Amino acid sequence: MAYCGVRGDALSKPDWAFGRPLARQGDDESPQPGIDHFLGKGHETCMLIYKIFRRPEWDALCAAGETAGAPVDLADGYIHFSTAAQVVETAAKHFATESDLVLVAVSIAALGADLKWEVSRGGALFPHLYRRLRRADVVWDTALPLGLCGHIFPEALL
Repeated sequence: MAYCGVRGDALSKPDWAFGRPLARQGDDESPQPGIDHFLGKGHETCMLIYKIFRRPEWDALCAAGETAGAPVDLADGYIHFSTAAQVVETAAKHFATESDLVLVAVSIAALGADLKWEVSRGGALFPHLYRRLRRADVVWDTALPLGLCGHIFPEALL
């Protein structure tokens, strides 16, 4: 089945493509995994967030050009996303036995004020999108195969 997104070797993507904060000269605090220390500091384009789609959901988004999300998104009234630090646990918790998945990366800059950070699993802040996700919002997509010990994520994301 053909992909309708940007494909490429995930290992060649720079750190910012996986939601990791970039080091800045003179920073006193060391970045913690999964926390974007640049929010509100003019560096919003440095962070990607991630959505896991089942193949039919992804195909529908590609065909229609937009989506209101998966059934859980429709029920909750927003589209669930995860940061790089959260997405592996999200896959294990919600998609543990599913094999035909697509991992999608979206720049937070493309989502603007419709993206809200809200407390969710374990008290962590999760990104929630309060509008339809458009195909144009997607930076890249890749298959998310199921291995013997869980899903196989791009190495550079881990």
